[in-house]
Amino acid sequence: MMKETRREFGCASLLLSMSSGRSSGPNLMPPLIIGDDTVYYYHDMIVEMIKWGYQEGKTLFGFGYDFRQSNRLSETLDRFSKKLESVYTASGGKKINLITHSMGGLLVKCFISLHSDTFEKYVKSWIAIAAPFQGAPGYITTSLLNGMSFVEGWESRFFISKWCMQQLLLECPSIYELLANPNFQWKDIPLLQIWRENLDNSGKKSALLESYEPEEAIMMIKEALSSNEIIADGMHIPVPLNLDILNWAKETYDLLCSTKLPESVKFYNIYGIDYDTPHTVCYGSEQHPVSSLSSLLYAQGKYVYVDGDGSVPAESAKADGFNAVARVGVAADHRGIVCSRRVFRIVQHWLHAGEPDPFYDPLSDYVILPTLYEIEKHREKHGDVTSVAEDWEIISPNDGKTLRPGELPPMVSTLTTSREGKEGALEEAQATVVVHPEKKGRQHVQVRAVGVSHGG
Repeated sequence: MMKETRREFGCASLLLSMSSGRSSGPNLMPPLIIGDDTVYYYHDMIVEMIKWGYQEGKTLFGFGYDFRQSNRLSETLDRFSKKLESVYTASGGKKINLITHSMGGLLVKCFISLHSDTFEKYVKSWIAIAAPFQGAPGYITTSLLNGMSFVEGWESRFFISKWCMQQLLLECPSIYELLANPNFQWKDIPLLQIWRENLDNSGKKSALLESYEPEEAIMMIKEALSSNEIIADGMHIPVPLNLDILNWAKETYDLLCSTKLPESVKFYNIYGIDYDTPHTVCYGSEQHPVSSLSSLLYAQGKYVYVDGDGSVPAESAKADGFNAVARVGVAADHRGIVCSRRVFRIVQHWLHAGEPDPFYDPLSDYVILPTLYEIEKHREKHGDVTSVAEDWEIISPNDGKTLRPGELPPMVSTLTTSREGKEGALEEAQATVVVHPEKKGRQHVQVRAVGVSHGG
């Protein structure tokens, strides 16, 4: 994988897989590790999948690409198409299970839009993890205006300042494609906020807070960068916002918005939650307003956070635009999510790999094991009676969490309802749920229900 920054978007490889019958073992593909040999981005996931029966180079393969380029670059998509074809052929015509992380999800979505028939021919299912489907507004805005720093520990390998990174990112199409999608109907609208210095007719200064939605924000960024330049060998070289790349990115937005998933392909989405994630960026303050937009390049923006994985807002990652089989939020950061034990359990369950537990519920992360189911019907003098009894054991993961402490008494809840049925018949029902305290990671749940139908 490419070396990573705090924003994590540089690591945009794809983890591909091909499906087969469980008896012959699963077939999934790992990433190509590109760059420094000490970076093992998918290492934990690969190790886990090998335990499920995958074999590197035989049933486990990967695909890597230049993260700086556009997600719809024809050369990359052509290589991806050839990769799908080669794996499909090598597997004897077995369709592929595909796993992507982060920006890899955008690349695949672009591929579907431009090569839908090829995708449908070779792919059985796609699991997208932490994909910025509608962008990553907070970090990308500050990256364009102020650059980015590499995470702690990489300084010895990168002698690149935030300013130098900013000049490089201004020429990276993929960064523009991670701006907030202006076509998306945001629930929490990402804003660029600027405390602007204002002079009245008497020359008295005041501060005014201006807020710009995504399309307006791009115009402010453009103006702020209009005089940006680098000096090399005595030459002043302009480095403004690249309008050609910006227009290309807008076309990418349109492409992503129109993508239709082939009906034969199953889609799953895992996204990160419970981490403060930059969304809106504010420059200046009421006490120290901004006098000119060009000064934003030397200012420190303050973030307004939303829920997400620390890099991609959950709202963006969830908005895939597809008819997903399932979407699951996992408490993990953007990079750590591909090392999450819960994600491993979910992926194993969805791929039917190894020996998955048929009673595992990815949404709750609990195993719900039915232990009793009885139904009885009989007729009494005043009507028909139906009684149902169900028992479950809920088994929690071995991570120290408890569902309901053992020292508490059972929880009991009862619901009663009635309605008038056909031809004046009266129908009544009562259900009682008993949730017992947890013991040794297991929680017993009982449901008892009785329905009575009185003749009209």
